[in-house]
Amino acid sequence: MGRYRTRAGAFVFGTVLTAVLTGLWSSASAAQSLRGSSRSLTVQNVQAQAHDFTYLRTPAHVQRFVDLGYLVPLRGNRDYDIDDEVSFPYARPQVRTFLERLAGQYRRACGEVMVVTSLTRPLNRQPRNASSRSVHPTGMAVDLRRSNHRPCRAWLEDVLLSLEANGVLEATRESRPPHYHIALFPEPYTRYVDDLATSAVQATETRVAAATDAGAATAAEDAGVGAAGSGPYRVRRGDALWDIARAHGTTIAAIQRSNNLGNSRIHPGQLLTIPADGVPSLRDAAPGSYRVRRGDALWDIARAHGTTIAAIQQSNNLLGSRIYPGQLLTIPAGGEVGVQQAINLSYRVQRGDSLWDIARAHGTTIAALRRSNNLLGSRIYPGQVLTIPTQFR
Repeated sequence: MGRYRTRAGAFVFGTVLTAVLTGLWSSASAAQSLRGSSRSLTVQNVQAQAHDFTYLRTPAHVQRFVDLGYLVPLRGNRDYDIDDEVSFPYARPQVRTFLERLAGQYRRACGEVMVVTSLTRPLNRQPRNASSRSVHPTGMAVDLRRSNHRPCRAWLEDVLLSLEANGVLEATRESRPPHYHIALFPEPYTRYVDDLATSAVQATETRVAAATDAGAATAAEDAGVGAAGSGPYRVRRGDALWDIARAHGTTIAAIQRSNNLGNSRIHPGQLLTIPADGVPSLRDAAPGSYRVRRGDALWDIARAHGTTIAAIQQSNNLLGSRIYPGQLLTIPAGGEVGVQQAINLSYRVQRGDSLWDIARAHGTTIAALRRSNNLLGSRIYPGQVLTIPTQFR
C-alpha cells in the first residue's frame, strides 16, 4: 500500500478534512507566520475532531490512556530534554516520532539540545493563560523552549513554517514564557514521513541501479549509496540515524548494534554497515516472538509487524500496554491474521474511550465502527457494547 493507501479510514479522514479545512486555508494569508490566530486554533480543533481525539479531563484520565497505549512516554535523549515542570510526559505516538526527528536535526544544525516544556495537559490542569480551545488535553501538542541564540531560533522557525505549509502541523510563537506551541496532525504527518521515506528509498535504488549498470560498486559506496536493507552507507551532511534506518527498512537500534555505536551521533563521511535482516529490532521473526528493547512501545511493535495493539495484548494476556526491556512477546501469526483474531470481538466502552482510540486499537476505522453499530456520529458512552467489524479494508 505505502503512499497510495486505500483504507477506508484514510479516505474518510481526507474527505472530512478537505471539506472542513478548505475554507479555513483559502481565507488565510498566503504568507505564513508564527503569530497565531483564531483561525489557527480552529484548524487545530478541527484536526482533533477529525482524528476523534478525546480531550482528557483529569490526571487519572491521562494515566488510563497511557495504560491503553494511546499515549506513549517521552523520556528525552541526547537531542532533547523534558523540563522538570512537565507533569505529564506523554503524547500521541506520532508526536514522539516528530520530536525525535526534529530534535536530532536541531542539535546538528545549531549544537543545542531542544527542551520540551509541555506535552499532554488534562483539562483540570491547564494554566490560567491557556486558551479554552487548547489541544494539549488531546495529547497532540508539544511546547518547545525558545532558544536565546538567534541562529537556532531562525532555523527552527524556518522548519516549522515549512512543515506548516505541508499541512502537518500548526505552530505559534508564544511569549509568556517564550516558547513555540506546536499542534501536530498525526495522520497527515504519518503520510508525510512515509512519503519522505519512499522518496529516499527510490532515490537510493536509482543510484544503486546506475552504479551497477556502470559496473562501479565501489563508486556507489563512495557516493554514500547502500542497497536498501543491507550493505554499507556513507553518511551525508544532514543525515540522521532515524532517516537512514527508515530509508533502508531497518531501525536505529539495529544500525547502532551493527556499528557499535553508543548513541545516535554520526558525522558526514562516516561509513555505516546496514543490517541485512531488514528490521531485526522490531521484526525479529514474523510470525513468531519479539524481545522488547529499551524505548519500545506496543504501538511501534504492532505497526512494525502489521498487527495491532489489541492483537498483541490478546496473544500475550496483557491487560494494558506496559511492557519492559527483555520481555518476550508472542506476535500473532501472519500479521493480518493477528488483526482478524483481535477484531472478531465485541467491545464494551469504558470511560474516556473515543471511537478513534477503539478503532486504532483494533486495527479498523471510525467509519467501519459507525457502519457496524449504526452510529450517526462519534458519540459513545461507558458501558455501550460495540461490534468490531471483521472486514474493514
